[in-house]
Order: sequence, then structure tokens, then C-alpha cells
Amino acid sequence: MGSMNSQQEFVLRTVEESGIKFIRLWFTDILGYLKSVVMASSELESAFEEGVGFDGSAIEGFSRVSEADMIALPDPSTFQILPFDPEDSPLVTARMFCDVTMPDGTPSWADPRQVLRRQVDSAAEDGFTCMISPEIEFYLVKSLDTDGHEPVPTDSGGYFDQASHFDGRAVRRESMMAIESMGIPVEFSHHETSPGQQEIDLRHADVLTMADSIMTLRYIVKQVAMQNNVAATFMPKPFHKQAGSAMHSHMSLFEGDQNAFHDPDDEISLSVTGRQFIAGILRHAPEMTAVTNQWVNSYKRIMFGNEAPTAATWGISNRSALVRVPTYRLHKAESRRVEIRNIDTAVNPYLGYAVLLGAGLKGIREGYELEEPAEDNISDLTRRERLAMGYVDLPTDLEGALREFEGSELMAEVLGEHVFEFYLRSKWDEWHRYQEQITPWELRSTLGY
Repeated sequence: MGSMNSQQEFVLRTVEESGIKFIRLWFTDILGYLKSVVMASSELESAFEEGVGFDGSAIEGFSRVSEADMIALPDPSTFQILPFDPEDSPLVTARMFCDVTMPDGTPSWADPRQVLRRQVDSAAEDGFTCMISPEIEFYLVKSLDTDGHEPVPTDSGGYFDQASHFDGRAVRRESMMAIESMGIPVEFSHHETSPGQQEIDLRHADVLTMADSIMTLRYIVKQVAMQNNVAATFMPKPFHKQAGSAMHSHMSLFEGDQNAFHDPDDEISLSVTGRQFIAGILRHAPEMTAVTNQWVNSYKRIMFGNEAPTAATWGISNRSALVRVPTYRLHKAESRRVEIRNIDTAVNPYLGYAVLLGAGLKGIREGYELEEPAEDNISDLTRRERLAMGYVDLPTDLEGALREFEGSELMAEVLGEHVFEFYLRSKWDEWHRYQEQITPWELRSTLGY
């Protein structure tokens, strides 16, 4: 509590010295939508002591009406001033992420942040800290108001293009500055392969901090896009003929200051621990796909996207594999990591990273064996060829993913019964709503029969 109190005192002092009038308290629902409660700064001290009460039954998946009272408890370590108000504005606002608790102070089983914290604590029991660095792709489009039609991208650029016309550079540049101003280190930014597609890469951080940072990045990018009279979308595949948006995530486990994935005597500098972690990801990949790729649209990217993994494979520098082991700086211990390539940009990062970490830890604890790496371009293989080579296919639609998910003991254990059951119901409902529609393609192809 001593450390916590000092953090609280720092926040209270900063709020007073900076003349901050309002605090946004942030948390997410189970599907990853950002929720916000705005409070006057004069209420902050009591919020640290008692939290802020809210009606949990009004947040999808949080609680039943009979258990509606919930508490948002601000985490002072996440305090940052939002970058959109001038310093001399009377409306300067800050934000803090919250942990959601029950009225008696126990963590809420419905809070995605608590789900991830349980896995962080579980890793810590084995002496591990999980570090993550994501590559976050998104599209800039002229408007989101398309009445169900494809949006119009803001530019016609391609991979790493440096164009003289508007190509999202202003949005990327302003977003990076705003993100950095909030204490989130940005590593790279560039135009991606498709018209309007952008990428921002965040420097590695512990997994809980990174999940907070991803939620912050989404908010900032959307705000900056609006200020530039365009819109940002993190939809996995908004364009029929263009690449989907992934969130390739580089993961490693550290034991103190030592990278547990590094072995200088191994051919690719990958330790037994790293291999077992990969094996855990691969064995449980089909059952956690419903979380890492949570939307009906996510499977359009997996089935028809560029370099999106279709099977539970790993490879050395192989960009068609689900898990890629990069070969940059092989002998630099802190750089040894594995890149998870199935996860898409519309994931709830708390739940997505919780299931990836949970699966990897299970592989380590139970000593899973890792098969030989895939050397083929997996995307070019037929289903029969993949089966003949012993590769396990990933689900090809949300229905298949949910059938794998609902039978998984590991997913129920990692997510907790409440989140697991709600997630299952919500996603089956999404699938059934998708199935019941009559699409223009069906009418064009069958109406005249």
C-alpha cells in the first residue's frame, strides 16, 4: 500500500499543479469496447479510497440486475494527461484505467483487465514476466458512414510509400506525438501494403501495460483522424480485395533481467522454454481463435488475407506461419522473441493476451514438444496438403471457432466461468445474426433460379 499511496499522492499533486478539472476513468467491456466515466478532479481523493460506483448491469456482460452495483477503482500508475486540450485550457482532462471490483472490494470476474492480471500473476508464480511488442495495423478511410458499402480509403499508397499527397502521414505523425505524450513509447510507423492502410508499432512493455496502451492507441488514432476530417477503422478486413489488419505481437518471457527464450548455444538462439511456449500456443490455437479473432469479419482476413495464418504452424522467419521466430540479431539476448501472427487488430487485448499467455505457460509447465518448423508457404498449400503434412487447420469461420472454444477447459480456466459463458453466448448470437441475413450475393446468384 505504501507504493500505491505514493502513486496516489503524485497524481493528486499533478492534478492540482496542472489545473486539471476532469478525470476520465476508463475500463473495457468483455468485447473490448472502451467505457468511460468522467469525474470532477475534486472527487479524485475519494475515488482512490472508495472507487466510483456504477450500474454493472448496464455494461454488456458485466452483471445481472440483481448484482448491479460495481466499483471502478482507478489505477494511479496509469494516470496521463490527454493530449487534445491546450495547456492553458480550463478543460484539461486526464485519464486513468480502472480495475472493476465488487462492492466488497473483491475483483470482478467480468473485468477483462482482471482476467489478464490473473495470468500475469500466474506467470509471476513461475518467475516469469511477459513482455509484448505489437504491430498495430488499421485503415484510414474518408468516412465510416457507408450504409453497409465498402469505405473509401484516404490514399492509394502501398508498403512503405512516401507519397507527396495525403496518405495518412499527418494522422500517423500526430497520433505518434499524442501517444508519446502519454508515456507510451512508439517504435515505428509506416504505410502498409494497401491503400489507406497504416501501421504503428509500440515498443515492448509488460503485457498488462501494453493492453492498456493498445486501448489508448485506438482512442487516440480515432480522435486524431476525426481532427483531420477522416476516420480510422480497426475492423479486421474492411475491403474485399485488400489485405486485412493484423496485430502481430512479439512475445517473450523474462526471468528477472534474463530473457527466458534466449539460448546462445541453440542454432536459432531459442531456448527449451521458448520452444515449449510456442508448442503451447500451437496446441491450443484452434480453441483460442474465438478470442484472438473474435468477429465474423475476422475470418475473412484469415481465409482471404495476405500472409494471415491458416494453420497452427511455426517457422523460422516464415511469415505464413502462425508463430514466427524472427532471425534479426540472433545473439542479442533481449531480442529473442516469438511473433504471434493470427491475432487481429480488433481483439480485446486483455482477453487476447490472457489466452496467449495462458496457452504458452501451459506448454512450459507440461513440457510440450515442438515439432519441426514449417518451411513452406502455408497459404499456398491446399487443405489436403496441410493435412498430409500434419498441420492442424485453424477455424475458418466464427462458428468453427466457437465449437472449438466451448469445449476448451483451458479457455474456461483462463477467462473464468463468467467471462467464458457470456462470451460464448454473445458470440453465438453474433454468428446467428450473421447467418440469418440474406446477402446481395445470394440474391444476385440465386433469385433467378
